Order: sequence, then structure tokens, then C-alpha cells
Amino acid sequence: MSSTGTTDHEATGPRGARHERDAADRLLRAATRSGAHLIAEAASLVQGWAVLADPIAGAVYSTPAAAAADGVHAAAAPREHPHCTQRPAAGAVLVLAAAPTVPPGHACHVATTTAALLEVRGQRAAELRGEQMRLHTTLIRLLLAGHTAAVTETLGGNRLTHATVYRLSGVDLPTAHEVLWRAVRPSLAPYADAVTLMGRRDGELVVAELHRGGDDGRILRLVSRLSERHHLLAGMAGPLPLAEMPTAHSDAAAARHSATPDRRVVPADAVGASRLTPLLPTAPYTRWAESVLRPLSPAHQHLLLVWLRTGSKPRAAAALGLSAGTVRARIRDLSRLLGADLEDATVRAHLLLALRAPAPGDDSDSDSDSNSNSNSNSNRSRSGSSPPGPPRPPFPARLESLPDGLLDTEAVRTWAVGLVGGLEPHLRIALACWLRHHARTAPAAAELHVHRTTLAGWLTQCAEHLARNLADATVRAEIHLALKATRNGPDDPAALPRRGGRTYRRL
Repeated sequence: MSSTGTTDHEATGPRGARHERDAADRLLRAATRSGAHLIAEAASLVQGWAVLADPIAGAVYSTPAAAAADGVHAAAAPREHPHCTQRPAAGAVLVLAAAPTVPPGHACHVATTTAALLEVRGQRAAELRGEQMRLHTTLIRLLLAGHTAAVTETLGGNRLTHATVYRLSGVDLPTAHEVLWRAVRPSLAPYADAVTLMGRRDGELVVAELHRGGDDGRILRLVSRLSERHHLLAGMAGPLPLAEMPTAHSDAAAARHSATPDRRVVPADAVGASRLTPLLPTAPYTRWAESVLRPLSPAHQHLLLVWLRTGSKPRAAAALGLSAGTVRARIRDLSRLLGADLEDATVRAHLLLALRAPAPGDDSDSDSDSNSNSNSNSNRSRSGSSPPGPPRPPFPARLESLPDGLLDTEAVRTWAVGLVGGLEPHLRIALACWLRHHARTAPAAAELHVHRTTLAGWLTQCAEHLARNLADATVRAEIHLALKATRNGPDDPAALPRRGGRTYRRL
């Protein structure tokens, strides 16, 4: 047989082509099993290592596991790893490092075939993703409706006892949902130690990690990366028992309202984390808080806490899954129950202070409704008789004023001066007026007789001077208390320094 007119590749073609077909067959069989088997087979064929690196999740599959970091680094900086063969695959990057004895052409063939099979697997997963996402959303709705037993039975019994909830919002939410879905690779396999549910509800992404009391932080890391990459804001709550899933859901929304571009994921226990409350004398503080909150049930307290943390009734309604009208009606009822005007900024700040007070001891409820002068030593004694404390007051304390000795201590004054000290008179007056109007610029500017743009500029200066996020309702409440604690005279808009018309002068 003559070989005239053939190329070198064709001369050695039959053996090379058969070798490539064998490699393709091995990769195809591995792809029918799982993505992990496909990556493992690719690593075997190039006699080196293979990694599928995702920009959010990091190493999705890695063979061997020790190569994960090298693969992620190579995907992020390909110029620094010229010996690696890389191919885009299903929204990620396939990185192969072949042994020196493997021909480059063979490594390229393996990489191209593996990437193509990963794309096929990705397209198949995308076809099923819509139905799976709807199932996840349904399970989240069932948890929020209190059908915990039905969900845990679906997911494999009582191994899952707690939940950590994330609520994310942003413009690029649909894309972020798909990216997180691919990164998490959620599974509803029964008897798993952790199950991640995610679904879009009412224009936000809800992620619920169900586990056995503690999580390893993996979902938090993914949510953090996702938030940075897609410019999302997120709130986190938990871990809480599954029965308290509605509480975690609303707390996560309240926390999200405190998130900023500089801090995109905010835990619920950080919302309202006060620098003031640790400075207050514990015994009178807890007695006063218990007296104030005595007429309220735990559900009432949670509603008020979410409202005060989010800063508005519509936001509280969205966090609680209620209508704005329902929240308004319930707050009006609670205002009558507490005998206080909850539209007053000082009352709101005092109420938030009461809701953040230390919890009572385990034995503090034993004789809560009796009139005897008990001598129990609980953290928040309902009788108020911790030696030599005063007897329990017959009526709940008032929110309009605080008991003597609570905010007028040296520690509190030092804290208040450190927070708002140094504000110029016009900034202090403007800030106090704005806080009294619940952070509404238009009515505050009207009372100050300045333009709204002028007031907005002053508030920006205040935020820079205080180094605080004035968009956070809990921060505003503490600033309001600090202004009251350091006030030498009335912060009256009529005392605003002026120099003709609507301008002002510096003192």
C-alpha cells in the first residue's frame, strides 16, 4: 500500500484516532454517572489532575482533592499557569494539568471533550432546574406556614432540626439565583446531614439551610461571594429551630435593611447590637424593661422589634409576610395597650431599648402575677425585690421617660459624647429634627426652613462625622438617645444659626 500524498498525522492516524475514540468513550461513560466521575476520568486520561472551578463556589469537582486550590488559582490567573489546559464549561472553567509525557494534542482533545460533556450535563440540568426550583419554593412556603413535619418527612425524617435563613435582594437577582443554584448544587436526598432550599418569593431570593443545629459556614461564604459579585444585599438569621422558621424569615429581612455596599451580608443578631445597652446598670435596666413589656406577648414583641429594626411599616409588613394595613392596625392596638404614642421618636428609641434588654432568668416567671414581695435573685425579677431593690410597681412603667440612674451615668455620658460630640450646632439641630421626623427629609426641611438638598448635604456630613450608617433604624435610635443625653438646651429649629434668608452661618 502506497503512502504517497498522506500527512504525518494520517500516517499515524489509525492508532491516534483509535486512542482518541477510546478516550472519548471513557469520558462519555463517566459523564453518564456524574460530574465528579467525569472530572476523575479526565484526570486519569491526562495522567495528572483536573479541576472544575466556579467563580462563586470555588472548586466544584477536583481530582485529586489536593489539586483544588491549584485549579482555582489557575482559572483566576491563567497567564501564571501556561502548562495548564483550560476550557470554559457550563458557566465554570475546566482546568487540566497533564503529565509531561502526555502529548499536548491528547490533553487538548481530553479537555475539549470533557468541556463539551459538561455543557451537555449543564443543559440537561437547566431543563430540570425550573421544576426543581418550584419544588424548593413550595417547601419554603410550607415551612413558613408551619408545616414543619411534612417538610422534614419529605427530606428524610427528624435529622434536620434547625434552619439558617438568608434573604437577598438586588437588580441581578435571577442571574444570581442560577449562579447560586449551580454553586450549591442543592439536593433533596433523604437522610442528608444538611439540605439547602432556595426560591424566589416576592422579588427576593430566599435561601434556607436545614441542618442539625449548626452549619459549617459554606452557604454563608457562597452568599457573601454572590452578594459581592452581583451587587446584592442580604440578611441572615439563625440557626433557629425549624418551628421558628417564620421568625428567622422575618429577622433576616429586618437584617437586610441594615446592609450596605460596604457590608452586604448582615446577621440578624448584629442588627440592633447596641454599644449602649452594655453600659446600662443591669438591675434597674431589666426591671424597667420587664415592666414596660409586661402587657406584650412574645408575638407582639417580635412584631415591634421587626418594625423598629426595619424603620417603616411597609418594610415590616414585607418582612413579616403581612399586609401593610394589618401591620398598621396591630401597631395602633399595641400603642393603646402600652399607653404610649409609638409615633414619637423618643418613645420608639425607649421601646427598642426595652426590647434589647437582657432576658430574665429561668426562675423569674414563677410568681409573675402575685403581689408578694419575693426575695428571688433573678436577672429580671418581676417582683423587683433583689436586695435591697424596690417592690414591684403595681402598673407597667411608662415609655415616655426612663427611670433615674439609667442614662445619666458617667459611662453613658462618655459614650454619648464620643458618638455625637463635636457636631457643629447647625448639624446637631438638623440631625435632631430629622430624627424626630423618623428620617423623613421633606417634613424636617420644612420645619428647619431649609431646602431639602441643603438638609441632605448636612445629613451626609453628619454620617461622615459620626461614622455611622444613618439608613439603619437602630443606629438612628441610639443617635437620638445620645443627642438627648448630651443636650445642654433644646435642639430647636428656631435656634438654627442663620445669615439671611434660608442660609446659615457657622458659630
